[in-house]
Amino acid sequence: MLKPLSLYIGLRYTRSKRRNHFISFISLSSMLGIALGVAVLITVLSVMNGFDNAISHQVFSLAREVTLSHYSGRIGQWRALENKIQQAEGVVTTEPFVSGQGMLTHAGIVRPVLAMGILPEAESKLSELENKMITGRLNNLQAGRYGIVLGQALAQRLNVYLGDKVTLVTADANLTPAGVILRSKRFTVVGLFEAGSGFGFDDLWAFIHLKDAQTLFKTGDAVNGFWIKTQSIYKAPLIAHQLIRFLPQNFAVSDWTEDYGAFFQAIHLEKNMMALILLLLVAIAAFNLVAGLVMVVTDKRADIAILRTLGARSRTIMGIFIVQGTVIGLFGTILGVIGGLLLSSHVTEIVNLLEHLLHVQLISSSVYYIDYLPSDIQLTDVSRITLIAFLMSVLATLYPAYRAAHIQPAEALRYE
Repeated sequence: MLKPLSLYIGLRYTRSKRRNHFISFISLSSMLGIALGVAVLITVLSVMNGFDNAISHQVFSLAREVTLSHYSGRIGQWRALENKIQQAEGVVTTEPFVSGQGMLTHAGIVRPVLAMGILPEAESKLSELENKMITGRLNNLQAGRYGIVLGQALAQRLNVYLGDKVTLVTADANLTPAGVILRSKRFTVVGLFEAGSGFGFDDLWAFIHLKDAQTLFKTGDAVNGFWIKTQSIYKAPLIAHQLIRFLPQNFAVSDWTEDYGAFFQAIHLEKNMMALILLLLVAIAAFNLVAGLVMVVTDKRADIAILRTLGARSRTIMGIFIVQGTVIGLFGTILGVIGGLLLSSHVTEIVNLLEHLLHVQLISSSVYYIDYLPSDIQLTDVSRITLIAFLMSVLATLYPAYRAAHIQPAEALRYE
């Protein structure tokens, strides 16, 4: 016999038909419990990863990674400064901007707005605004034409469409003989974009040409600051800190974490807590494996005693039940990984099918920011779950194996 004795007997115990069917049921339920826990854990973490990625793409399609401004609110002779920023390490591209708060009015409807003056060609390199356009084009913004691009939600609230006129009223005022008059300008809607609900892009942001914004807000040739795109959004805080070091005084640099950092930290915390809670399912299945192996040890007391009288050592007896429990845990983990991967890869279609059959919307963008259930399978998560589940199964075999190794042959054979 070339196989080690503990491995040979352990495998025989695992695949043999036991006289006690209840013990067989306990072992099978332990295997299925581990498989179910692993599958659910992989699926939930994949959904959380998909949700994180979908929200990140929705946010960073328009959100500014790094914003540079001057404490005075204006930057003159800004072209030389822009060239200097573009040469900084980690900076991909920059865009000058002029922005201001105001009110958009149309047919008696008034809505607050954040008007941002941009250069269309630079904006296309900085964000995905061009890809978010649902009607019109970003290049329709031309200097002196006073065109405006609105979010779909804002346009619906104002009841305006492509080609309609809207009035942008700024917070600045002109002093005239007739009194104080708020500065305003008529704009033509030349495009609508849709970035998704939840972050205020569609119902608060409006884009105009940089030259028109300079005229409206009376900044002359100066700009309010620069938006900066970096090589990685996760390096944006570091790059922002580095920019401060070589810029002149009275400059301020902020990054996306100040506006959205708490939100993504909450998502990561929720993912970690869900993983911890669902690991308890695997732990419960492992505890069930302990109970099953203890009952196997009780059922095999006579066999263990005979092996001991034939000269089998304690570690050989322990190895038998460690092998048996490890095989159960291994097969349960493998089944769970296969089931989790299959479920994770089709969870979007499954939820869509349920919504169609039940005629209900389970995922609403007004609550979850997106209207579908995403999934992103990450091999690091799968490997960690597999390793943890298998280790739990191995640890669950130690106590039953210890009990088996300390069975006294004379005591066990007394009533045989």
